[in-house]
Amino acid sequence: MTAFLRRFARATPILFAAQSNSSHTNLRLPFTAIAAISGGVSFLYYHSSPNFAHSQEAEQVESKNIALVPDKWVEFKLQDTARVSHNTQLFRFSFDPTQKLGLDIASCILTRAPLGQDAEGKPKFVIRPYTPISDPQSKGYFDLLIKVYPEGKMSQHFASLKPGDVVEVKGPIEKLRYTPNMKKHIGMIAGGTGITPMLQVIEAILKNPDDKTQISLLYANVSPDDILLKQKLDILATSHPNLKIFYTVDNPTKNWRGGAGYISKDIVVKGLPGPSDDTLILVCGPPGMMKAISGEKAKDWTQGEVSGVLKEAGYTEQMVYKF
Repeated sequence: MTAFLRRFARATPILFAAQSNSSHTNLRLPFTAIAAISGGVSFLYYHSSPNFAHSQEAEQVESKNIALVPDKWVEFKLQDTARVSHNTQLFRFSFDPTQKLGLDIASCILTRAPLGQDAEGKPKFVIRPYTPISDPQSKGYFDLLIKVYPEGKMSQHFASLKPGDVVEVKGPIEKLRYTPNMKKHIGMIAGGTGITPMLQVIEAILKNPDDKTQISLLYANVSPDDILLKQKLDILATSHPNLKIFYTVDNPTKNWRGGAGYISKDIVVKGLPGPSDDTLILVCGPPGMMKAISGEKAKDWTQGEVSGVLKEAGYTEQMVYKF
C-alpha cells in the first residue's frame, strides 16, 4: 500500500479489501476511500433548491471560499497518486486548505493539458471532462479517478505527472441538477468509469432519510476485474432496500455470478423501472455503449433524441438523461 493510501486508511476504522481478482496487490482501504476511489462521494452535501436566495454578502463570502473559477483556467498541483487497478489510477490535487473545490451534484470539471503547437506556433491543448470523486465538502484537495488508455492523450498526460506538477482546471460544469424526490424511481445504466456521476446521485439519495427515491442500477464492464467499487456498491445495496444493482460483464470468469454480455432490452425491462412520468433513466459510459443504449448526444451537446435499447423499451426524451 502506498503512503497515499495509508493516509486514507487512517481516516476511518472501517476497512475492507478493494475488489480485485487480478494479480495486483489487494489494497485495503477505508469505506470513505473506496467511495472516492471508485467514483463516488461518501459524504455529500445537498444543494438547496434552485430558487433558494442567498444574500449578496453570503454569495461573496462563498465565492471566496471556492477554488474553481467558472470562466478561468486555474492550476492545481498534484499531491499524490495511487494505482487502483490494472488500468485505473487515483490522483489527488491540492489547493488552499481553507477552500472547497465548489461542486454541485451532479457536476464535473474540465481539465486541459498542452499538446504542442499549431501551424502558427500557438499552443494547442487537449481538453477532457472528469468528475471529481472526493467529498464536495472537503477543503484543500480533490481526487480524480482516471482510466488510462493506451491512446488516450489526456489520460496518458495524467499518467506522466509527478507530484508537484500542475493541471489546469475550469468549472464546475453542471450536469443534472438533482433534488430529493424529484422522481419516484431512478434507473441507471453505467459502463466502466461512467459509474462516477451515478454514485454522486446514489449517495445523495441514500444519505437523505427524507428522500424515498427508488434506485435501480445496471452496471456493465469488460470483466470482473474492471468493476470499480463493487464491494462498496454491494454494501450500499444490502443496507438500503431502495437500491437494487445488477452487474454484467463481457468476459465473465469461471466463478462469476452476475450477468454476461451487453445490456439488452430484456435486461432493461427486467432491471429498470418502466416508462413513466415518475421515472428517470440516467446513462453514462463509453461512446459505443451510449450509442447502443440511448443514442448519442446531439452535435451541439444537447440531449438529442433517444434511440437504441431505451427507445425500443418505450422510454421518451423526457424520461432519459445522458451524462
